Amino acid sequence: MNNIVIVPFNEKYIDDIFKISTMSFITPWTRKSTEEELQNKFARYVVAKLGDVVIGFGGVWLILDEGHITNIAVHPEYRGIGAGDMIVEALIEICRLEGINSMTLEVRKSNIAAQALYKKHGFIEKGIRKGYYTDTKEDGIIMWKFDLSK
Repeated sequence: MNNIVIVPFNEKYIDDIFKISTMSFITPWTRKSTEEELQNKFARYVVAKLGDVVIGFGGVWLILDEGHITNIAVHPEYRGIGAGDMIVEALIEICRLEGINSMTLEVRKSNIAAQALYKKHGFIEKGIRKGYYTDTKEDGIIMWKFDLSK
């Protein structure tokens, strides 16, 4: 059993989240964008910690009755120990508690590991956004999880 804990995102985690983003995404959000999410009334973010070390994070925007996962990332040195699962579970629980009925996200067509993570948690492929990722023109797979009450 690991000792990973999930905590709410706050300003003391910005540097860690920005660092993990730059290691995880082709085009990471800027530090300013990360800071602005603290003021976004639609955003809910969580941080995964192992002891005092921030090892991952994830976020969701609550829009009407839908949750839109914005990003999930785990530090490369801590992948494969369950942090991603815990982050997804935490975001699903946040949506349930906020009365959200379904969740959606886009994931790079090449990101097989992320697709597997989402499928493990009940997300299904529902479409393709052609050239969605402007940095590489890669397609984005649209995934949904319906009926969060289950």
